Amino acid sequence: MEGRKEGTELISRRSLLKGSAMFLLGGTVGCLSNKYSTPAAAPTACNAPPLPWPWVKLDPMEAGRRAYRSYLEQKG
Repeated sequence: MEGRKEGTELISRRSLLKGSAMFLLGGTVGCLSNKYSTPAAAPTACNAPPLPWPWVKLDPMEAGRRAYRSYLEQKG
């Protein structure tokens, strides 16, 4: 066991700053490469009626039944 260092190495201020700068630089490069590597998605045609949509009165019991059924079918 002589001559072994186990967790006794101190971290200097310079190594901490250097490591955090490299971490920040890596994150920035990763974000930029991801942004410019994926093609922009083309907008798709939508069959929704034009805005503003008309107001529709909802039945609270029917809305509750549908929500509960959806919750059970999709497992939460």
